[in-house]
Formats: sequence, C-alpha cells, structure tokens
Amino acid sequence: MAGISSFTPAQIAEAEHHLDTPSPETDPKVDRLVNELIGRVADKWTMLILEELNEKGVMRFSEIGRAIEGISQKMLTQTLRLMERDGLVTRTVYPVVPPKVEYALTALGESLGAAFCGVWVWAERHLEEIEVSREAFDTRE
Repeated sequence: MAGISSFTPAQIAEAEHHLDTPSPETDPKVDRLVNELIGRVADKWTMLILEELNEKGVMRFSEIGRAIEGISQKMLTQTLRLMERDGLVTRTVYPVVPPKVEYALTALGESLGAAFCGVWVWAERHLEEIEVSREAFDTRE
C-alpha cells in the first residue's frame, strides 16, 4: 500500500482535523451504516482495490488482478461486485470479442479512500508507540 504521501495535503489536513475534534452523538442509522461499511472496507481486498483504482484510474479486471498479489479471480469478482453494489466503482462492459470490462472509482469511492487517509495519519502519529508496545508484549514472559 502507498503511504500517507499518496493523499493530498487537503485530505491530510481534514483527517488531522477529525482526529483532533471530539465526536458528536450520532444517529443510530449512521452507526449501523458505519459498522457495515467498516466490515466491508476493512476487508483487505476492498482497500487494496480502492487504492489501486485511486492510483491508476480506470483499470481492466485482469490488470487489477495482476496488481493485487494473492487475490483469486473469484475473490476479485466478489469484491468488485460488492463495491459496485455500494456505488464505490463503476463497471463498463464494451461489446467486443473478447469482452473488455473496465472498472473505475466513483466520486463516492474516491471519498471513501480519502476518509481512510485518517488511518494513515493516525498510524504515522503513533508508529513509535505501537512498535514499543509490541516489543514489550513480545518480550514479556
């Protein structure tokens, strides 16, 4: 995955603002949606596909499969279908032989990728603390 440098300064500033601002009370419907989206997006394949499409733009199915190490064709198909259902990607089929299918992030997909910029900002801020904690945990008896 790319580092924090793949995000724009405005995305980084917005993520930092959210990290530094207390959370207001939320609507239970929003809570349910967030929990559902986190479950889906926390799946590594969705995040990796989001990142590939964000970095490279429009990609063919086979290009995405080659770019994401370890993903099976079945898992790529399932993940792209769920992403299309949620409005995160568009799928364009061209009437040619052999079939040509391209995927691209929608504005919604781009904004979700930008929202996860906060994870990069948080990780960058707390990298040393986490490494110290892991080291202490791994060496205790």
